[in-house]
Amino acid sequence: MSTPIISARGLSKRFRGPGGRTVEAVSDLTMDVAAGSLTAFLGPNGAGKSTSLRMLTTLLPPTGGTATVCGHDIVRSASQVRARIGYIGQKNGAGHYQRVRDELISQGALYGLGRAETRRRVDELIEALDLGEFVRRPTIKLSGGQRRRVDIALGLIPGPQLLFLDEPTTGLDPQSRAHLWEHILDLRRRYGTTLFLTTHYLDEADQFAERVLVVDRGRIIADDTASRLKTDLAGDRVTVTVDAGPAPAVEAVRRAAAVAGAVDVVPEAGPAAGGGTRVVVAVEHGDRALPVLLRELDRAGCHVLAAELARPTLDDVFLRLTGHSLREERSSGAGPDVEDADVEVAR
Repeated sequence: MSTPIISARGLSKRFRGPGGRTVEAVSDLTMDVAAGSLTAFLGPNGAGKSTSLRMLTTLLPPTGGTATVCGHDIVRSASQVRARIGYIGQKNGAGHYQRVRDELISQGALYGLGRAETRRRVDELIEALDLGEFVRRPTIKLSGGQRRRVDIALGLIPGPQLLFLDEPTTGLDPQSRAHLWEHILDLRRRYGTTLFLTTHYLDEADQFAERVLVVDRGRIIADDTASRLKTDLAGDRVTVTVDAGPAPAVEAVRRAAAVAGAVDVVPEAGPAAGGGTRVVVAVEHGDRALPVLLRELDRAGCHVLAAELARPTLDDVFLRLTGHSLREERSSGAGPDVEDADVEVAR
């Protein structure tokens, strides 16, 4: 097997908050990420996502554990790590009053690139990210989506092996999000850059990521493709409305569901709109189970008024794993969003 581009073992970070209380922002982060992959790192606010990225990019020293990025230790060889990665944080990185092209050229100089190489790289990224009409504008005059494209260009100036993106599309409208993703995927095809990103938009992770890591309370609690996580941990949901009272309806659906290979049968509270009883059936492959379920109910003489098939989402996966939604803000008693807190490192 090839050497992972990211390898973490027991990586942790503790902060000291108000009143001397210790906050465990990241606890025992252990993972390997393959070169060339697109990995989504998911979790609610306060789960430790941004803290993890800041440790992996050498911006924040870990309290415990070890990690290598691009083959170099994040503590002992921080400069070697920084020379090989790009990092796009949640906030815009370009100076507000610097013109776009000048900002990109300055970035090349900061990385020690020669003038000819910098200009070649800048021209290439301006074309790839469709920034040509904006190069003479100060970044403060750009829209949110245009600024994020400039941020990505800044991160790609040194030609990194690995690009970290911390919620790259947050705050953008749907059209700008889709446009930005077109550019991100095109850049990956052009340069073969490994992408490691956090996002609150679960549809992005579901659609684009080849691998999904779910983190909660500073620990990874799931690690697989989005498709397998949804199938294994959430499953499809078939909802049938039966023209019968609750007890006979549930019993009929339960018998039919057993033949269809269902894993769970749950009656919904109260009568369905328009009459009848709604019963939810959890199955692994709804497209195959639904015809069997309907055929068995018909064979039993049970009149089905309606049937719906719902595919699971990554939010369903998180709900199944933790009992709360990935979309919810962290409830009281859980870790705060320590990245923005006024805290000190706990020694």
